Amino acid sequence: MAAPPSLTGWSHTRFGKSARDDVESLMAEVSTAAIEDAGLEPGDIDAVFVGVFNSGFSKQSFEAALVGSAAPALARVPATRLENACATGSAALFTALDFIESGRGKTALVIGAEKMTAATADQVNDALLGACHRRTESGAGSFAGIFGLLAQQYFERYGDQREALARIAAKNHRNGVQNPYAHLQKDLGFEFCATESVRNPRVAGPLLRTDCSMVSDGAAAVVVAAPDVARGSRRAVTVRGRAHANEPFQLNSRPDPLRFEGASRAFTAALAEAGCSVHDLDLLETHDCFTVAELLQYEAFGLAEPGKGATVIAEGITERTGALPVNVSGGLKAKGHPVGATGVSQHVMAAMQLTGEAGGMQLPSVDRVAVFNMGGAAVANYATVLGSGR
Repeated sequence: MAAPPSLTGWSHTRFGKSARDDVESLMAEVSTAAIEDAGLEPGDIDAVFVGVFNSGFSKQSFEAALVGSAAPALARVPATRLENACATGSAALFTALDFIESGRGKTALVIGAEKMTAATADQVNDALLGACHRRTESGAGSFAGIFGLLAQQYFERYGDQREALARIAAKNHRNGVQNPYAHLQKDLGFEFCATESVRNPRVAGPLLRTDCSMVSDGAAAVVVAAPDVARGSRRAVTVRGRAHANEPFQLNSRPDPLRFEGASRAFTAALAEAGCSVHDLDLLETHDCFTVAELLQYEAFGLAEPGKGATVIAEGITERTGALPVNVSGGLKAKGHPVGATGVSQHVMAAMQLTGEAGGMQLPSVDRVAVFNMGGAAVANYATVLGSGR
């Protein structure tokens, strides 16, 4: 097998309510900055891959062409837009990796971006419903409603998990305090996350507001380089393993919607390609669009048996000082979830840890990091294992 590509440069906006007017301006902020960070010039880039979900957030489509509009030096570089619901950013990254590994090019720029806060609440709700199977699932009322139903089913089968969900939320918000890119840099505390209140109302099923990721604007970018290019870079993070697995779109067509089988297959395959186990990981950045999603992922990734995910968080395993820190960046919960940007952002957070550039988020020793990003209710599942060095 040929040597894998590496991530050699990156850039990231602050997530939250951005003063930037649109996706075009958000992409402008990160595109040339990531290229410069990689020690390259725009003319060195062989292809651009853009991840934007849109789904009604903006009337402006053809987002791949917006890259060149925002950064004229990139206007003649072949550019393609990818979309795969909440895994849109990882879809763009995996396509770039395929491009490099095929030998079609030596360098690729990957950009993930979304402008969500300019839309009304109804527009946001309708756009996000596009990530579920509308014909059979729109009765849930919202995308949060889908995960509210999953949480309710989990509670009915395994007992009330309010405490476990609150511990996950509190952990991620506590971690987010140290992330300068995070939408919410505030430690909300366990009691607040565990208690339904005027400030923390019920959203769907047993899910409270603190169980749901925030509507955010933001962008992130990475440069992917072939091994010979990476060897000449000032630093590089190698893609040790990766996998993409899908599950049926409709939840009611799965044998057990509470078993994230596609997530498990993708994660297991990525670890196998990297030649490691979950116990060899120093960090996991995972897709906590809702706290119940992180809980179900503990089980899908083999950290706990079905119905026992609460023990993982209760025993402190996923705390930043635990055996496997999870979402040291604050995750989607605190960092925010500008849909198209999320997958790219997760890989940037991982790369920063591996190169010792994570500032207040930095863990003492990081050699292997896994990233998991999913589209829909674990429909499109992307897992990556990144390692330090070329």
